[in-house]
Amino acid sequence: MRGWTAGEGSGDSEGAATARETGRKVIASNKKARHDYAVLKTYEAGLVLAGTEVKSLRAGYASIVDAFAQEHEGELMLYNLHIAEYGFGSWTNHAPRRTRKLLLHRIEIDRILEKLREPGNTLVPLSLYFQDGWAKVELALARGKREYDKRQAIAERDANREIARALGRHLKGRTRVTRG
Repeated sequence: MRGWTAGEGSGDSEGAATARETGRKVIASNKKARHDYAVLKTYEAGLVLAGTEVKSLRAGYASIVDAFAQEHEGELMLYNLHIAEYGFGSWTNHAPRRTRKLLLHRIEIDRILEKLREPGNTLVPLSLYFQDGWAKVELALARGKREYDKRQAIAERDANREIARALGRHLKGRTRVTRG
């Protein structure tokens, strides 16, 4: 029989299982991507990260504005994702804009690469988040919008907003008279 040591049965969390965080916590999102690109399909991928990168992400220091994904030797890599250096890191700190490998199943990678070979398609990150404690990135297989498509989308959004306002006023009993 073993002897009793500090930590066994004393309520310390050393031997106990730690609670894993659940749910989705968004770190960064790329709102401009939905404006500049027509999203064809979305994918969820994991990221290969260093320890200081995870700590910096948990603090919310990331930007995916200029990021994009491309094939490199049969794998998908994420370029230009900026994760700031961890403030309490030492010489072990990471390079903020290093290339990071995306984690997907081989069959998914093959399907994405097949669609990327079509002209005009690109792979852009939409959001970076923690899902049940794991760092994930939401990727979009997208096609670039032309300038008139962007103007049309803005006009449609403004029209829908005005319709919603008018409906809200009507439901509250306050109709607005417009003179023209």
